[in-house]
Amino acid sequence: MKVPIKPVQIGRRSRFRVLLLRLFFKPFVARMTRGSRTKMAALQIRAAGRLAEHYSGLQVRYRVLGGALGPVLGELNARDKLAILYLHGGGFVFPASPALQLELLGRLCRDLDAVGFMPDYRLAPLHPFPAALDDCERAYRGLLDAGFAAERIAVIGESAGGNLVLGLLQRIRKSGLPMPACAVPISPATELGLVHAPPSRISNAKRDALVTPYTTVRVTEWYAAGQDTSNPEISPLYADYTGFPALYFILSEQEMLLDDGVLAAECARAAGVETELDVWPVLPHAFPIFESMFAEAPQARRDIVEFVRRHAKRKSTEGSNQ
Repeated sequence: MKVPIKPVQIGRRSRFRVLLLRLFFKPFVARMTRGSRTKMAALQIRAAGRLAEHYSGLQVRYRVLGGALGPVLGELNARDKLAILYLHGGGFVFPASPALQLELLGRLCRDLDAVGFMPDYRLAPLHPFPAALDDCERAYRGLLDAGFAAERIAVIGESAGGNLVLGLLQRIRKSGLPMPACAVPISPATELGLVHAPPSRISNAKRDALVTPYTTVRVTEWYAAGQDTSNPEISPLYADYTGFPALYFILSEQEMLLDDGVLAAECARAAGVETELDVWPVLPHAFPIFESMFAEAPQARRDIVEFVRRHAKRKSTEGSNQ
């Protein structure tokens, strides 16, 4: 599927690091998903990592919010600030990495002067769908109950977290809750039922630096656990996007999930949703979380910050005029 590529120059060092990921890290990730359910649970414990006390100058506390556990960055009583609900990726089977997703969340909170919450949602295979999405819904309700206005909340997530972002928006609409100011799905997995499609699953299978066809099949088996994968809460490509807030999709031209995001953006636009789409060259799946590895990634963060600031500010102004 032909899409415009963001006009960004990718340096030699970043290109070399993409090659290293493809040669060494990609097969390593595939091997990690080949174990039994028990081995996967043990791996989840080892992969969790240790939380730092601060990220980008913001204190971290592990809290229960709305029935969901997870790290909070900043002060929950600062209800006049923006709030970022970040839904981490990891194929629904890996916990958040303090060095990746929490670092990104810390930088976003610093840039936006925001409070951040990253629910430590339950993971497959021990907890298949809808456990993770249930926990994300609890987290959103928890922010509302804590006093954050919906028009001051941005929902962001990468990979499996991007899937959960779009699933959460469906839950919010279904429950009659107020929508957040905006949402940012980064490299979202939107179709979990097909191995051979959308087309980029085949055309980018070798080019993708992180994801393999085997990995997508394995994590889908564990997450869907035999349930109907055409359920739009599992495969949000099939969702009705009517009434969703402004969406900003960030993708890589070389990732297997490229068309997952492009087609979802098209569905959102067809439903009348204000939708922006950036397809970056060369860089890998979910590249904004690898800011320490790729010199170009901070620009993606700045793009997210500008998008959130613009829509949260506008939503706040609209609310004050009603």
